[in-house]
Amino acid sequence: EVNVHGFSPPELHHFTKVNKLPLRDVLSRLKDAGLGSVPGGGAEILTDRVRNEITRGKVMTDDWLNVMRVWHELGGISSSTMMFGHVETLEERIEHLDRLRSLQDETGGFTAFICWTFQPDNTDMSDVRPTGSFEYLKMLAVSRLFLDNIPNIQSSWVTQGLKIGQMALMFGANDMGSLMIEENVVAEAGTVHYLSLQQIREAIEELGFIPRQRDVHYNLVDEQLEAKAIQANGEQSARELVQLAV
Repeated sequence: EVNVHGFSPPELHHFTKVNKLPLRDVLSRLKDAGLGSVPGGGAEILTDRVRNEITRGKVMTDDWLNVMRVWHELGGISSSTMMFGHVETLEERIEHLDRLRSLQDETGGFTAFICWTFQPDNTDMSDVRPTGSFEYLKMLAVSRLFLDNIPNIQSSWVTQGLKIGQMALMFGANDMGSLMIEENVVAEAGTVHYLSLQQIREAIEELGFIPRQRDVHYNLVDEQLEAKAIQANGEQSARELVQLAV
């Protein structure tokens, strides 16, 4: 009953090159093998000017969008993302949102949108000035207004931290994401935050909202199952505290 949420569009596009197979064949085989949904990673900014400047040999704009298009046509769902605050212009941010919105009008396959700021430390672009929390929240709010056909906006507490991740719920986000067992991308840049399930739930409750557990399709899970998860996570946290104390 575990959903496999795996392989971003750059990886899926690369599979077609390695295996010399049409994109639809690659995606069909993966779907038949159990791939349930596709993450929106590798979108960065969906304009070729930006992609040529910040990436090397990575999938270009039309191919990224086409991977998602074909996946949606096969009945698959996916998230969508944007990583901003580097070499893009404000106009290119809007172009990125417009491309996502247009594809969503066409396929309806995006379940959510997540944006975050570029983390420059320990990268080849470490000279880029980091984008602050104010700009993140403003971009999030613009995204919620512009992407009126994508039902869910996710907070990026992984890059922004607990308090800004919480504030995102007041700027258009309706989803705090989920727990992480391991994270290797933004962690390499030196910025990654970890939250417990209790911290996530408390952040939601503090604003007067009711935290609920969902599945990848954004269906609420049974409340008994949710209570079991809360209990299991609390017991795990207690064990970790005991180990630290020892």
